[in-house]
Amino acid sequence: MLIIFAVSPNFCNFAPAMYNKKIPIDINCGFRIAIEVMGGKWKPYIIYELLDGPKRPSELQRRMPDASERVLAQQLKELVEYGVIQKQVIDPVCKHSEYSLTDLGRTLIPIIEQLRNWGNDFRPKMMEILKEKESEG
Repeated sequence: MLIIFAVSPNFCNFAPAMYNKKIPIDINCGFRIAIEVMGGKWKPYIIYELLDGPKRPSELQRRMPDASERVLAQQLKELVEYGVIQKQVIDPVCKHSEYSLTDLGRTLIPIIEQLRNWGNDFRPKMMEILKEKESEG
């Protein structure tokens, strides 16, 4: 049996771009706007890491080794598009760039710190839950 796939001519010319969401953002709901801007596995952590100054993408990657390079790049791009962080190109030839918080991004720090504090407080319960799951499986 021979199977033939039709491939678009642009198939290999993948350029990372902001994901076009199928469901539009509900601009009338502040919570949904906040989740749109800050939601994502790595976005709060990116914001937190930039608190102490600008960082290169490679430095952020080292601090978040579980994040894939592609996902990290996507979330950095989204944070730039929303004005939470800014990208400064230091040397365009070798593609040296740094990301830093904007004034808008700094307004999210109390929220990020609250999330971290909540996580620290929840840690004992989380450890119990994980132990229970481990003993079940």
